[in-house]
Amino acid sequence: MKEFIFSFMVLLTCATVNVAFPRANYTILRNEILEYEQRLMIGANLTLNDIERAANKVLMKVKKEELNAGFKNLSRYAPARNFLAVKEDIERSKVFHLLRRMPKGAVLHVHDTALVSGNYLYHNITFRDNLYVCIDKGVINLHFFRVPDKSCSWELLKKVREDPERAEKVNKMIRQRMSMECDDPASAYVDVNKAWDKFVNIFSFITPLLTYKPIYEDHFLRGLEELYEDNVMYLELRTTLPTLYDFDGTKYKPEDLVDIYQSLTQRFKEKHPDFIGVRVIYAPTRAAGRKEAEYYIKTMKRLKTLYPNFMAGFDLVGQEDLGRTLEYFADLLKNIGERNINFFFHAGETNWLGTSTDENLVDAILLNTKRIGHGYALPSHPFLLELAKKMDIAIEVNPISNQVLRLVDDLRNHAARPLFSEGYPVVVSNDDPGLWGARALSYDFYEAFMALMSVHADLRSLKQLAWNSLSYSTLNNSETQKALDIWERKWHTFVKDIAYDNSQLNRQRTTTT
Repeated sequence: MKEFIFSFMVLLTCATVNVAFPRANYTILRNEILEYEQRLMIGANLTLNDIERAANKVLMKVKKEELNAGFKNLSRYAPARNFLAVKEDIERSKVFHLLRRMPKGAVLHVHDTALVSGNYLYHNITFRDNLYVCIDKGVINLHFFRVPDKSCSWELLKKVREDPERAEKVNKMIRQRMSMECDDPASAYVDVNKAWDKFVNIFSFITPLLTYKPIYEDHFLRGLEELYEDNVMYLELRTTLPTLYDFDGTKYKPEDLVDIYQSLTQRFKEKHPDFIGVRVIYAPTRAAGRKEAEYYIKTMKRLKTLYPNFMAGFDLVGQEDLGRTLEYFADLLKNIGERNINFFFHAGETNWLGTSTDENLVDAILLNTKRIGHGYALPSHPFLLELAKKMDIAIEVNPISNQVLRLVDDLRNHAARPLFSEGYPVVVSNDDPGLWGARALSYDFYEAFMALMSVHADLRSLKQLAWNSLSYSTLNNSETQKALDIWERKWHTFVKDIAYDNSQLNRQRTTTT
């Protein structure tokens, strides 16, 4: 390495005085520069064993085929276009099918009421008993009742659906209100604010639907099932701890909801012993005023006392550009940060450099956040970026969310690319998959692998990302080691199966010829 740096410095010195290098030296230095850059990439320090190398050949063959096809014809390259328009293209990808089989570790950044696929919400939950519908001034609302209240002209949805004409109209309205999916996302969501308007509107629509206690429980279990089927083994869930309702009029406090999460997680683990578990990040809205914020902090302290292991920490959520800054809450947050409560702040989810939203990154780091949610603006701040690396603060990158919510159109231009190129501590997560037609984590892994990482990024990069997701979780050392041991066994099975499948295919081809 020292010889390379010395040679390169000589090259730069000579270049300034316009002295040409012999072709042989030029070629050697060019190759060394390229090799050096590749040694900086995420996962580059990992060494693959024989089986992993065989699996890697399979992976890289299909990756390069897809990238070459896209290079020749951009219409065949999905990450350059809005996910809402290319989801089906991704689902046909050979790379995507390999990534679905891969043990991906943990999801560390996802929100409670957006955890589950939209198809489940529509096909399962909206066909339940006791669900009522009301259309008021062209706006549709849904709510579960034993006996509907007088707030709207409620009708039993099952009864409405008995009329084919009304059913078609109502079903279309429901589908449109519960998802960002549309035929022309570029015109439907012309900018960040338009995308967020729709995004927030969906939450307003589905919250009364999902906060009926039996539905909330089913929804959470379904979310765990979808993650498990996608080879995810651990979850840290951001939740506002919404107020649940039932037909008995029970008032559910935040601690009741955390207890529900904990009980359901234990039930799921009994059925799936290789699932590591769930922890909760209490994440109320950043639109709060001082008194609300004081209530949130008091609630967080109480929950941490009652559930010291299950409560992972605290965050503030909502559109950063329109919400209050971390600086606004800093004096309150400093106090709870000293009580063994971890922070996982959304920060820098903006493309406005130097604004108050952008400066949330400064406060997140000063408040000792353990991870940064999105951190989209972080690569524009070299000093903060270096601080984050030295403090070992992981960056939660959510590619599809950033694209659908219009921070970036073509994922080849995503701000996080340098984080992958320089081996920063990043994790890939899914944010709100149910709201844009995704399911679990594989879609985001595909977009990251095919657009945010180099053509040369291979199985080592994917292995590092899975490892990061567990090592940057809130699991303690012994829990992390246990999780990594389980993950390692799954990983070995995965690479062996890929290598074996390819070996069998080659053998069949040889026999045929």
